[in-house]
Amino acid sequence: MENKKSSTADREIVISRKLNAPVELVWEVWTKPEHIANWWGPDGFTNTIHTMEVVPGGEWNLVMHGPDGTDYKNRSVFKEVIPFKKIVYEHLSSPRFVATIDFEEQGDQTFIRWHMLFETAEQFIQVVKTFKADEGLKQNVGKLTVYLAGLKTSLTNKSRSFNQ
Repeated sequence: MENKKSSTADREIVISRKLNAPVELVWEVWTKPEHIANWWGPDGFTNTIHTMEVVPGGEWNLVMHGPDGTDYKNRSVFKEVIPFKKIVYEHLSSPRFVATIDFEEQGDQTFIRWHMLFETAEQFIQVVKTFKADEGLKQNVGKLTVYLAGLKTSLTNKSRSFNQ
């Protein structure tokens, strides 16, 4: 009998990136509403975080404000949270998907792998065509990178002023 593996390649988006920040800082900007509000979403978007309980079963409710003035309500539930290692959340608003973000400490840098799995291939195609979710995810990671660089600069400057 042939051993066939089920493939999800036709309904997933995956992006990996090495971030120039320690895992503790990357984790903090992912799990604290006051940070994630500053970098979440594609270019031009801002956010209002209403609830963010980063524990299994915890809710994450936010509104993404598009550059054209459109508000996008988002509701998610955290499924798995392993500090400094992994976050899994289920996006319950349309479009529905499960996101898994893996964090790997690499010295003073962090490697992240962000995986979004949609319910069907048809839904995936629609989301990529309509919302350009693949490009949006790249922009999201780009904004995270810039935000982390700004935080590291700010922390370095504060450290210098304390040492003088």
